[in-house]
Amino acid sequence: MSVLTVAECPVCGGDVEITPDVIVGELLDCDDCGSEIEVRTLTPVRLEVAPTPAEDWGE
Repeated sequence: MSVLTVAECPVCGGDVEITPDVIVGELLDCDDCGSEIEVRTLTPVRLEVAPTPAEDWGE
């Protein structure tokens, strides 16, 4: 049985479920607002809005 941790979405304040096997840098989705969230630290769990990749326009 895996125990989930709940952290607060930095965008909407909703609950984001964190599984025990989560790693730093993992991307999660907020079920409430649909934002892509990045796990920044594990102890304590800190979430931030995931950076969007920059367009390279074929360069």
